[in-house]
Order: sequence, then structure tokens, then C-alpha cells
Amino acid sequence: MPKDRRSPGPAPRPVPEGLDEVDRKLVDLLTADGRMPNNALAEAAGIAPSTCLTRVRALRERGVIRGFHADVDLAALGRPLQALIAIRIGAHSRDEIDRFRTKVPRLPGVLSLFHVSGANDYLLHVAATTPDALREFVLDHLTADPAVTHAETSLIFEHVRGG
Repeated sequence: MPKDRRSPGPAPRPVPEGLDEVDRKLVDLLTADGRMPNNALAEAAGIAPSTCLTRVRALRERGVIRGFHADVDLAALGRPLQALIAIRIGAHSRDEIDRFRTKVPRLPGVLSLFHVSGANDYLLHVAATTPDALREFVLDHLTADPAVTHAETSLIFEHVRGG
């Protein structure tokens, strides 16, 4: 690859080395409950609370733990309809891909954007208030985008989070 070419998005981070059994236990516990108090986390991991605090801070600084998120009931927020939208991009120029991947996550109702292999280039996870609002989203933001050559919407009937 020529030196002036860059990959889209942030540079890949190296895989953190040196995760021991305690670090992995802390990550597992926080994945299950990101609000677990430090004392309970320390007890469950079998370490002192001060050690726990230091280790969690180090895991965050190393990028192993990237953040803490709330699992929100979208229906309770008035957005009960979820969909995955498979998107194909026409011209695969770096500028066009960078523009698309910067714009789309900021659109209203977008939960996640996945760059994938296969027949499609992206999968977009969205939440909408109604089928009409979902249709308008696709028409206004996707099919109107000159980079998008195909958008196929699949409704999500049920979403079960992995453990």
C-alpha cells in the first residue's frame, strides 16, 4: 500500500497483552453489570477494592474497556420498531466511504453501523417510532444518498443480547 494511503476510520489498536485471569474476571463481571460497585466487583474477583480500582482504571486506559452503556428499552422511549438495513455502496472511493461512515452514525434513530463483508458493504441497526417513520428514514437518508446503490430493510421481531 502506498505511504499516502490511509485506512478509513481510526487506526487499529494492538490487542492488549498481558490480560491475566483477574483482568478477564473483571471484564466478565463488568460486561454482565457495568454498574457493579467497586467493593462488590473486588469481592467477586477476589481482590482488594484498591487493587480493583487500579486494575479497572488500567483496563480503561489500555482500551480494553471502552465505556459503560445502559441497556435501554427502545419501546419505552417510543421507538418500538427496530430494523437492520443492508446497504451497498456504489463507488468505493476512500473519500466516499469516509463521508458515509462519518454521516450515518449521526442520523436520527441509528443505533449501530457495521462494515461487513459479502454482497453488502454495511449493516445499519436503526430504531423508529412507526413503519412510516422507518420508510421516511430510508428514503430521506439512504436512498437519497448518492453513494448508496441498494438498501434492503429487514424488520427485527426480537432482539436478545448475548452474554
